[in-house]
Amino acid sequence: MSTTGTSTRKQGARATANKQRVGARSNSTRSAAHRNKPLVRPAPRSKVRRARLVVAKVDTWSVAKLVFLLSVAVGIVFVVSSVVLWLAMQATGLFDGINDLLTMLGTTGNHIDISNFLSLGQVALYTTMISVVNVILFTLLGVIAAMLYNIAAKLVGGIGLTLTDD
Repeated sequence: MSTTGTSTRKQGARATANKQRVGARSNSTRSAAHRNKPLVRPAPRSKVRRARLVVAKVDTWSVAKLVFLLSVAVGIVFVVSSVVLWLAMQATGLFDGINDLLTMLGTTGNHIDISNFLSLGQVALYTTMISVVNVILFTLLGVIAAMLYNIAAKLVGGIGLTLTDD
C-alpha cells in the first residue's frame, strides 16, 4: 500500500509541476503578447458597397412638376428683387439724377419725369408678366428636354451612375 500511495503521490507531484511549468510558460507568453498588443484595436474595415445604376427613363410628369415649381420660385425672386431695386433707386434719388441728365441732353424747356414711365406699379406689373411667361416657357422646355432624354436613353442606354456607401 505504501508503494502505491508513494507512486501516486509522485505522479501527482509531477503532474502539478508540469501544470505549473506550462502555466508559467503560458503566463509569460501571455504577458509578452499582451505587452505587444496595442491598447486600442483599429476599427474593422468595412467593405464599401458599390451599386452601378443606369437612369434609363425620366418621368416627364415629374420633370414638369419640378421645373414648374422651380420656375415659380425664380419668378417670385425676380419680382421681389425688381421691386427692391426700384425702391433702392427711389431712395437714393437716382430717378431725379436721370431726369436732370435727360433735361440737359436734349429737351429744350420740356421737363421729363422718368418716374411716369417707371412707376412702382408698372415695374411690378411688367416683371410679373415676364415671370409668368418664363414659367410657361421653362416648364415646356423642361418637358421637351425630358422627352429628348428618354429618346436618347433608348438609343444609347442612359446615364450610368455608381453609388457607394462612404
